[in-house]
Amino acid sequence: MEEESTDTILRQIRTDLRLSMDGVIAASMRAKGMDYRMNFGVTIPRLKEISQKYRQDKTLAEILWKENVRELKILATMLYPADGMSIETAERWGAGIGNQEIREQACRNLFQGVAFADQLVDRWVKGEDEMLRTTGYWLFARLCIIRSEVAARVSNPLLLHCAVEDLKCESLLLRQSALNALKYLGRLSEEHATEVLHRVELQQEVNETSKSEMLDLLRFEFGCEN
Repeated sequence: MEEESTDTILRQIRTDLRLSMDGVIAASMRAKGMDYRMNFGVTIPRLKEISQKYRQDKTLAEILWKENVRELKILATMLYPADGMSIETAERWGAGIGNQEIREQACRNLFQGVAFADQLVDRWVKGEDEMLRTTGYWLFARLCIIRSEVAARVSNPLLLHCAVEDLKCESLLLRQSALNALKYLGRLSEEHATEVLHRVELQQEVNETSKSEMLDLLRFEFGCEN
């Protein structure tokens, strides 16, 4: 049986999206500032169902990723074969992430499955681009959540240094992402937890009230009494 062309599959995907669209959800996302050329408001579970109808394919995923359409970008992360992604392509895709939903989906569906995920974390958390640093912290968290062996190859000293530094950034999302990464880093061992708390305590450029709240949260996460 002859395989369907990429154009045919694209038409089928667009039909699937039109049949699954939810105007209320799409309107709500627009109201929250999620700016896309087009947004069908399709739920993530439904997008997963749609993705399972098609085989993973680099060419198809690249076409979907280039579109400024919410659902097509998310489907791209589901349809790109992780074992076929190069570090150069991952860098390019990482640089193209424009909001938190796409970041979470890319990390969950794709980046956490590449063999060089640790290298992506190390590269991204030390970069100048705040969006990429945020993605690096989220990717590290995902590696810890799924207990990937790759997480052990992440440079913990580098991650600790960068995350503590980003606790002082103006971006709330970046600060929260850095703090989240520190939670997972501290959970790796008692020694890591002690070092995380120590480094946060020494951070001089964080408001004392905010620092106290962060430390309380980290101590709770690590099971520390004080």
